[in-house]
Amino acid sequence: MAPIDTKSVIQQHTQNNKVMIFSKSTCPFCKRVKKLFDELKVDYKAIELDEMDNGKELQDTLHEMTGQRTVPNVFINNQHVGGCDTVLKKNKEGELMNLISPPTDKYDYDLIVIGGGSGGLAASKAAADLGKKVAVCDFVKPTPLGTSWGLGGTCVNVGCIPKKLMHQAALLGHSLDDAKKYGWQVPDDVQHNWDTMKTSVQNHIGSLNWGYRVQLRDKQVTYHNAYAEFTDPHTIKAVTKRGKETVMTAAHFILAVGMRPRYPDIPGAKEYCITSDDVFSLAYNPGKTLVIGASYVALECAGFLAGIGLDVTVMVRSILLRGFDQDMANRVGDYMETNGIKFIREHVPTKIEQLESGTPGKLKVYYKPSQGGEEKSLEVNTVLVGIGRDACTGTIGLDKAGVTVNPKNGKIPVVNEQTNVPHIYAVGDILEGSPELTPIAIAAGKLLAKRLYGGSNIQCDYVNVPTTVFTPLEYGACGYSEENAIAKFGEDNIEVYHTLFRPLEFTVAQRDENVCYAKVICNKSDNERIVGLHVLGPNAGEVTQGFSLGMKCGATKAQLDATIGIHPTCAETFTTLSMTKRDGGDITQAGC
Repeated sequence: MAPIDTKSVIQQHTQNNKVMIFSKSTCPFCKRVKKLFDELKVDYKAIELDEMDNGKELQDTLHEMTGQRTVPNVFINNQHVGGCDTVLKKNKEGELMNLISPPTDKYDYDLIVIGGGSGGLAASKAAADLGKKVAVCDFVKPTPLGTSWGLGGTCVNVGCIPKKLMHQAALLGHSLDDAKKYGWQVPDDVQHNWDTMKTSVQNHIGSLNWGYRVQLRDKQVTYHNAYAEFTDPHTIKAVTKRGKETVMTAAHFILAVGMRPRYPDIPGAKEYCITSDDVFSLAYNPGKTLVIGASYVALECAGFLAGIGLDVTVMVRSILLRGFDQDMANRVGDYMETNGIKFIREHVPTKIEQLESGTPGKLKVYYKPSQGGEEKSLEVNTVLVGIGRDACTGTIGLDKAGVTVNPKNGKIPVVNEQTNVPHIYAVGDILEGSPELTPIAIAAGKLLAKRLYGGSNIQCDYVNVPTTVFTPLEYGACGYSEENAIAKFGEDNIEVYHTLFRPLEFTVAQRDENVCYAKVICNKSDNERIVGLHVLGPNAGEVTQGFSLGMKCGATKAQLDATIGIHPTCAETFTTLSMTKRDGGDITQAGC
């Protein structure tokens, strides 16, 4: 066996770890240094030389390299610092954290974050907490309809928050119908008021916008309500809506600019259509609505609009919920169609004309089969487009900064959120191959700031991320879709356990039987480890969140079977799954 190159081993450790401690487990000075880094909340790597077979050889090599024979022997950012006394002295004099995150006096800021959404705000606040000088640039270009909003990004203003609140409004409408069966004397002529709902939702969003401004101010983060654009790799110009221009430099940048809705390339689309950027603050009831698209945004909007009593039609080019499990997607669509939402399948719009102006007005939509055929038309009050979103990376000067962008979709390839330009990072929806989910952006932003300025080495985990589509019957998912699991592990290695179920709450209310559905996808070649979990039913997000922890911990089907369910709940269904798709048996349920 060839002798181990101890110098190369040491160099590998010091290069791969921001703080590297060569230690001995019984040494009180080593324990004191490690305790200090723990108190500073700085991640470090410690190798206990007295517990290694070649510990003596490593210590001898350290002596040759550094001139220091004793332990602890500390390296920071691949530079030798010294022993216990030196580390304690540097900490007392305020120099230690500067060694971990060097100051950047030649720039205006340590960090500039471009984008004031969930990921950008999380990163900026985390960096400020670590003592860095931070600026945030955020600017919302109004929609073609003129809609704009405040600080907080898509999720807070035109995404998760208003969507879930309006979904709740629709659920309350269904609950009014259910209430009669439970003895509540609800009038038959109960009406929904769009303006009341819209105003209440917007008031809540306004309070969140103000809260973010206060948080940045309290953390001494400079906020610029201005559109930022690179002029060179370390410089941006930020322009306000009044044209005032500010030039700023920074040592690091984080791109968190998010995405905006895409419009179809047809006459009248931008002139007469709205998107999810408009609907939550729309000043009037949209009336009879055509939703174009089958994305989760399209189906969620169609769901809550129908739920408050509107006439809703969905036009679908091909499949529903592209990127999601197609078995589940089709069940979502079937439920929506059974419950009053009309679908025009395998058709695309060709032109939109205004017949009458107003609030709402009247529009005529021309459309034809996706594969070509006779053109038809439909008259509605409102057309809402939900055909996908585009990354907002095309006009922020990334070419001048040297950042590589996928020309097909505008997304940015990264390694651990780092772009091809070492001091420029990206988080959130604009990352190539990353889930477009708010919690991922927040987690990635926080962890990135801690790696840059806090000595951490913890990376964001993009595996087994749970999510929920808030359609009338909610769809929760974590892990692989059935199609992707088969592609990844092979059909023979996949076992799918599934069942239909009926929530107890549905029984007295005489609601649908055998529409709620649960399945887990297991890898047979890995002890039936659960690689996918899917549920269609009430409170799907709450159900999925809990099981996602088990999947993070590597749960198997046997462990799921050994878990006692809470009765009577929807979630307990997962603890009693016995039928597989391979069996082909009847999965309909009766009774409790």
